[in-house]
Amino acid sequence: MRLQKYLARAGVASRRHAEEMIRAGRVRVNGQIVTAMGLRIEPGRDEVTVDGRPVTGPGEKVYVLLYKPPGYVTTVSDPQGRPKVIDLVKDITARLYPVGRLDYATEGLLLLTNDGELTLRLTHPRYRIPKTYLALVKGVPDANTITHLRRGVKLEDGLTAPAGVRIRRVNQGNALLELTLREGRKREVRRMLATVGHPVIWLKRIKFAFLTLEGLKPGEYRRLTPAEVARLYRLVGLDFPPR
Repeated sequence: MRLQKYLARAGVASRRHAEEMIRAGRVRVNGQIVTAMGLRIEPGRDEVTVDGRPVTGPGEKVYVLLYKPPGYVTTVSDPQGRPKVIDLVKDITARLYPVGRLDYATEGLLLLTNDGELTLRLTHPRYRIPKTYLALVKGVPDANTITHLRRGVKLEDGLTAPAGVRIRRVNQGNALLELTLREGRKREVRRMLATVGHPVIWLKRIKFAFLTLEGLKPGEYRRLTPAEVARLYRLVGLDFPPR
């Protein structure tokens, strides 16, 4: 098995991130640093470590749906010592990684898993996985602004893809918007709305693909059902159970 595939299946990282780790010299096979792509290993026989920690190989895949509260980072480490979302999942020993990110101030639905291949596909723009947000913004966008958001907003990293946008309600001169995006750019919702003159006051992701926060309070989580996992696999063209 190719090394990067082995790391992804072991839940260390997505295959793309595993390749970056290899190039950075963070991976050793039988004590030797490997930086070239394509090395084949024999699981169970070759010893693989990442940052000095052994990789035990593919095991049970874990899929968690978390209601992220504001004030948590979605990275697995934080130099500033801020609270991490993985600290909220206390009864699962598997090493989990977020599927995409929500910024520090944003709350809402976040998936965590050690399934690197599924993570890679769910976050890849090719698969156009819809993500729905509620955004309380300053002011009330007019019809032209809503059309602009729907058609795409020019950001520093290019034009955003068409999005679903509607006004849910208006209160005290500010609007609550519902937005559905199929991209995964960094802070995309906040940047879009700031660009059109309606900066975000509060932001929450309420839906990822078909998954919702129903039954969860901030900080709570649950495991996905086998049927939900199978449905995610089908969405991104993978066989379930994995071959």
